[in-house]
Amino acid sequence: MEIKGSVALVTGANRGIGRAFARALIDRGAAKVYAGARDPASVTDEDVTALRLDVTEPEEVAAAAAAAGDVTIVINNAGVGGFSTELLAGSFDGARQAMEINYFGTWAVSRAFAPVLARNGGGALVNMLSTASWTSRPDYPGYAASKAAQWSLTGALREGLREQGTLVVGVHASFVETDLSSFTDAPKISAADVAEQTLDALANDRVEVLTDERTRQVKHALSQPLER
Repeated sequence: MEIKGSVALVTGANRGIGRAFARALIDRGAAKVYAGARDPASVTDEDVTALRLDVTEPEEVAAAAAAAGDVTIVINNAGVGGFSTELLAGSFDGARQAMEINYFGTWAVSRAFAPVLARNGGGALVNMLSTASWTSRPDYPGYAASKAAQWSLTGALREGLREQGTLVVGVHASFVETDLSSFTDAPKISAADVAEQTLDALANDRVEVLTDERTRQVKHALSQPLER
């Protein structure tokens, strides 16, 4: 996938990993980057084009696809933690929100932009996933479940969009230096590192990015027997 001269959309691009994706695309020569955010005024990078986009609002998703009809790269980055949902007590509201944004939001944007990518030669679709896609987490079960669902969706999109020539990339990271992981003192990688590794994968047509050692260990452990 050629990044120089490409036109990209990044969802949740006003901060964190999304902002790093947008900046990295510009630095690598993208001709245009649409920075999707619920509040366009929150996008402060003057080199990108702010675009109103709440991934849970069908009208806004459709409007974004119509406005950004020149896109060749879509990066589904918008997400939430849903950490308020506990495993054995309390409300499911946080988990429902995580599923709505992380899973259904990614699905909605992918559906809307698949024909745009097809018209523009295939391009690439990138989904920002997590090490939690592969781990059952009693401390944040709603988030982990939404990321597991998003990983499954990524595989389905890879199969479903292959014929139209769209490269579908899944990016997995453990803790990243963003607001989402501010609750832990665990080792973290930078958002810029995630973005650079992802663009390297795009440039080399790789379908999976394992951004840190913890992620690689968890992926390897999937083939090991379950413990009691």
